[in-house]
Amino acid sequence: MTTSRAVVIGSGIGGLTAAAALHRSGWQVTVLERAPSLEPIGAGISLAPNSQRALDVIGLGDAVRSLAAWQGDGGLRTPSGRWLARTDSSAAAERFGGPLVLLRRSALIDLLRSRLPESTVRTGAPSQLLDRGCAGGRPAVVRTPTGDIEADLVVGADGIGSSVRTALFPDHRGPSYSGFTTWRVLAPPLGRSFTSHETWGRGSLWGSHPLKDGWTYAYAAATAPAGAHAADDEKAELLRRFGEWHDPVPAVIGAVEPAQVLRHDVHHMTEPLPAHHRGRAALLGDAAHAMAPTLGQGGNQAIEDAIVLAHHVTPGADLGAGLAAYSAERQPRTTALVRKAARLSRMMQLSGTPAVALRDGLMATVSRLGPGLVLRTFDGIADWRPPQRPYAAGTREGQTTRP
Repeated sequence: MTTSRAVVIGSGIGGLTAAAALHRSGWQVTVLERAPSLEPIGAGISLAPNSQRALDVIGLGDAVRSLAAWQGDGGLRTPSGRWLARTDSSAAAERFGGPLVLLRRSALIDLLRSRLPESTVRTGAPSQLLDRGCAGGRPAVVRTPTGDIEADLVVGADGIGSSVRTALFPDHRGPSYSGFTTWRVLAPPLGRSFTSHETWGRGSLWGSHPLKDGWTYAYAAATAPAGAHAADDEKAELLRRFGEWHDPVPAVIGAVEPAQVLRHDVHHMTEPLPAHHRGRAALLGDAAHAMAPTLGQGGNQAIEDAIVLAHHVTPGADLGAGLAAYSAERQPRTTALVRKAARLSRMMQLSGTPAVALRDGLMATVSRLGPGLVLRTFDGIADWRPPQRPYAAGTREGQTTRP
C-alpha cells in the first residue's frame, strides 16, 4: 500500500491540530517550523464549546477540560468598574452544550504534540511551497534547508503572513491592519480572587480571567498606529493606558515583568480568499481567514479547520473532491466570523463621548432585557459541531457541570 504523505507548514495550534488529526486518520505527517524551537508564543487561550467538540474528535477534549478553568460568571464593565452586562456561565454552558474554558496556550501545544510521533516536527526549518501540485496528478513540492519534499498534501498553517497563501493566491491583497493593537500577559497569583470581566473604555478594552493554577490571563487592546511601540517598555505603556482602571486591572499589570508583556498589531482579512485550497495545498487558521480577536474565535476556528480538513481528505480517496468539500464547508463560516469580529472591533474603537455613551447604554439595555439576548450573539458559533462523531474521548454530550 502506498503511504499518503502530508506536510504541515507551521506548528501553531492550527498546524499541530491538523497534524494530529491527519496522523490519526492514516497520513504520514511532517510538520515544518521555521522557529528554532517549539517554545509557544502567547499567553492564554479561551476555548469555546465548538473547538472543544473538535478536539474531542482526536481524543483531547477531556484532557483540555481537566487542565482548564471554567470561565465563571462575569460580564462587561466600564473603566470605573460599573457593570454594563452580567454573564451566567451555567446558562451559557446549557445553551451551547458546554462551558467556555481557559488555559495556557503552552498547555494546549503540549497536548497536541503528545498526539504526534516525536520525529514529526522539524524546527529551524523555514520552507517554501515551490509547486502546489495537481490534486489528480503531480505531487506538491516544498523546499526546506535539507532538500525538497514531495507531498500528496500540503497544509499552510503559517499564520497571518503566510507564504503558502501568497504562493497559492498571489493576487490577493492579504490581511490589512485593523486599526488597533493588543497586549497579552500571564500574571502570577494576586493573593485574592476576582471575577472574570471584560472592560470597555474609549477606543480600548481590558480583560482579566483567572486560570486553574491561580495565575491570571489578561489581554488589552487599544487603537494605535500600525507598528507603534512604547518608548520605554510595554508594561509602562499598559500602566499609562489602564493603570487607573478598576480593580484588579492595576494589580495584574503590577504583577508582571516588562519582558512578559506581549504586544502585537491586529490584522484581519475582511476580503475573503477565492477558496481555502488550490492544487494539493490547503490553508487554515490565520493563513486562510485572519480575524480580529473580539469574538475570541481565532484559535477556535483554526482547530475547527484542522478537524474538518482531516475529515475530508481521507488517504487514498479523491483529494480534489475532499479539498473542494473542505473549502465549501469552511469558507462561508469563517468569512462570516471575520466580518462579525470586524464589526465588533469598530464598536470597541469608538472614542467620542456621545458614541461611547450610546454604545454602553445599548449594552446595558440588552443585558437588562435578558441574558438570553447576550448569549444569542454566539448562536451559530459556539454551538457548532464537527462532521465526525463528537465526544470521541468519552465525554458526555452537553456536559454542563464543573470538572
